[in-house]
Amino acid sequence: MSLSMEFLVATGVGWVTACGIYLLLRGRSFTVVLGLSLLGYAVNVFIFAMGRLWQASPPILGQGTPIADPLPQALVLTAIVIGFATTGFVIQLALRSRHESGTDQVDGQRDPRAAEPKADA
Repeated sequence: MSLSMEFLVATGVGWVTACGIYLLLRGRSFTVVLGLSLLGYAVNVFIFAMGRLWQASPPILGQGTPIADPLPQALVLTAIVIGFATTGFVIQLALRSRHESGTDQVDGQRDPRAAEPKADA
């Protein structure tokens, strides 16, 4: 793999991680779920890149050369399934929290910028 390709993958993983952390630090439930998903994607690409990225070569190399390492691929596949289940669980928690507290703020407090509910006289 060329140096520019490694730099591109590392930069992409860094940006996706930074965006995921930014979204995690927001106060709304939906952005927290998106941030967790982005962090999961960044970790998956990082693990997959650890198995070496080869350009223009078959997935299993021929006689006399080592066979491609299937472990990173298996780890990423498992992480995708676990990440999907975790995302579904976190979405359910966010919906339940919204139903119980009446707000989608992570700390459960109402947004001070939101309009106050008007009481019927």
